[in-house]
Amino acid sequence: MITLYGFPISNYYNKVKLALLEKNAPFTEAHLTPKDVDAAALAMSPLGKIPFIRTPQGALCESQAIMEYIDATFPEPPLMPADPFAAAKVRELIAFIDLHIELVARELYGQAFFGGSPTSESSQARVKNQLTKNIAAFKGLAKFAPYVAGDTFTQADCSAFASLPVIGMATKAVFGEDLLLAAGIDCKPYLKMIGERPAAQKVLADRKAELAKSRA
Repeated sequence: MITLYGFPISNYYNKVKLALLEKNAPFTEAHLTPKDVDAAALAMSPLGKIPFIRTPQGALCESQAIMEYIDATFPEPPLMPADPFAAAKVRELIAFIDLHIELVARELYGQAFFGGSPTSESSQARVKNQLTKNIAAFKGLAKFAPYVAGDTFTQADCSAFASLPVIGMATKAVFGEDLLLAAGIDCKPYLKMIGERPAAQKVLADRKAELAKSRA
């Protein structure tokens, strides 16, 4: 049995959770926020990052390593194409979403979502310029036909569904415009389609409940 550590507001937690649900994999959840990370958690995730999982073989951190483990351990339905090049293209898209877009946009989250002090004008300009460049590059790679990598739901959709809405909201809050939409990437139809999947509905419901609890 897998235990998934983290909390439902985290987009990377939801990326992994969506994959587990799509696989119908047996797992339990252990609620853990970054401020709750203790010595026991650090023994499993040495940088204190969430999500991480505990498996019968031991602990595993880093969301993409976890995704690869899940797909290998629960092969049906596959979330990676069997063809090596097609699989590499999925991993390429994941890298763009997770590293080249989300990680850059993450600098805005404190101001956008958590009442943090506004980032400096120079930092905002740097982030906006980098995001504009990286989103345009992502647009050139993404298919949205209807899924991010083409006609099949893959790990790239787990990343996209979890992170693209957050990126859009953060850039809208800080810059006054959704940089994804400004680049011609209208995520709403795509997110609506993915949101009709039972696994995604579960992720969204749990996220909504967690947000309501945090605001109570």
